[in-house]
Amino acid sequence: MGPKLPNPLAQPASGAGIGPNSEPRWPYVSTDRSLDSVGRSDLVVLLIYRSTLTMREDDQLYLSDSESHMQKEQTEILHKVNRLTPAVRWLGAASGLLILVIAGLAIYQGLNTPQ
Repeated sequence: MGPKLPNPLAQPASGAGIGPNSEPRWPYVSTDRSLDSVGRSDLVVLLIYRSTLTMREDDQLYLSDSESHMQKEQTEILHKVNRLTPAVRWLGAASGLLILVIAGLAIYQGLNTPQ
């Protein structure tokens, strides 16, 4: 016979972080990941909305009164884009900060896990 292979169905040693009775290895990371995914989905939606607004934005000079309605539309689009900019910046910064927190927690827990 050959060497005996380990049984993949055997219960792991306690504290291994897997199995039905074990505690999760990184409980905070899963919470941070869910917060990060919600924040990123909001950011993506805002970026898509802003890009659809800026596609309709024109760089034109309206000289006649007959084109004043077009100028009014462009002013409204520019106002909407300017209102979205702070939200996009805040969500981008929050997303970057959460990535750093997740990485920091993973490194911290990895270093403090006994081997």
